Amino acid sequence: MSTLQIPSKQSAHKLTLIPGPIEFSDEVLEAMSTPSQGHTSPEFVSTFQSVLKNLRTVFKSEDPKAQAYVLAGSGTLGWDITGANLVSPGDKVLVLSTGFFSDGFADALKIYGADVDVLTAEVGDVVPLPEIEEQLKKEKYTAITITHVDTSTSVVSDVEAVSAVVKKASPETLIVVDGVCSIAVEDLEFDKWGIDYALTASQKALGVPAGLSVSFASARAIEKATARKESVYFASLKRWTPIMKAYESGSGAYFATPAIQTITALKVSLDQILAQGINERFAQHEKASTKFKDELEKLGLKILPVNRKVAAHGLSAVYFPEGVNGGEFIGSLAKKGFTIAGGIHKALAGKYFRVGHMGYSIPAGHIDLLSKAIGESISELKQ
Repeated sequence: MSTLQIPSKQSAHKLTLIPGPIEFSDEVLEAMSTPSQGHTSPEFVSTFQSVLKNLRTVFKSEDPKAQAYVLAGSGTLGWDITGANLVSPGDKVLVLSTGFFSDGFADALKIYGADVDVLTAEVGDVVPLPEIEEQLKKEKYTAITITHVDTSTSVVSDVEAVSAVVKKASPETLIVVDGVCSIAVEDLEFDKWGIDYALTASQKALGVPAGLSVSFASARAIEKATARKESVYFASLKRWTPIMKAYESGSGAYFATPAIQTITALKVSLDQILAQGINERFAQHEKASTKFKDELEKLGLKILPVNRKVAAHGLSAVYFPEGVNGGEFIGSLAKKGFTIAGGIHKALAGKYFRVGHMGYSIPAGHIDLLSKAIGESISELKQ
């Protein structure tokens, strides 16, 4: 196994270029070794306050009645928060499916008793807007879920356009966005587009080790969660909202102990993201994504999305080279020092691979190195 020497304080290691966890900056990893602090200490309160305020910029919200949440957990916890706070047993929910994770969200909501309808896109594409509008006019839905980027297919949905359709056809329906693989790499205008709840996780484009469920709720969503009869303890927005508001105002509070070191690392990463500028970051990722996909095309490879318009900027799902065994291809790249991911969409099992190109790996030049290695592996395996 090869390791790559990248100018860094980190020891030489295989580069993890999957759609999360991603590679992390030296400063973020150093923050993970922060000595123990009390969760209501002045030092940590200041850190958490900064995180919650900066998340408003990332989610593009200036509404003081909306609220950011940072809880110990994975991105999947956001599904549970949705099911336990924003819908009640028997409520109808419309799920727009663009892949494996969209379907997972639907399954999670069913556990909480939601009556779920799923509109499934053709593999590699998005659900057509007229189809969404027609369904919203047929049924009264408490909520609709949009997977901004489904990590299984690398398809990106047009949240702005879908939200506009919802506002027109069914304005009372809550708009929930699964942004696990999109927040901090794809644009999301929380206030402007009328989003009610958006969820993500620390280990993707936010650039922090796994362990944090990060989300943002509108005043309408908070009101609904507060009025709903509690059916869950840890994932209760009714319990967490006053805690988050206290920390954001500069006061310590307690419901359950926060992940102090990981939140400290999140502060460092958010400082880095916002120092660049959130819109500049989006443009940087779009440029890097276009370059990588262009290189793949030159090598004769085809992306899974039906066209570039619906292809995400933080990862690429790509069909294996013709005449090359998929397992051998991934293994060849591993020997060259790169970890990439196989495909997980059940309809295309064993037919494609996935590459994450987000966060620290963009300025560090990791994707250019991978592009070269992919070309070398194809040539070697076709001999």
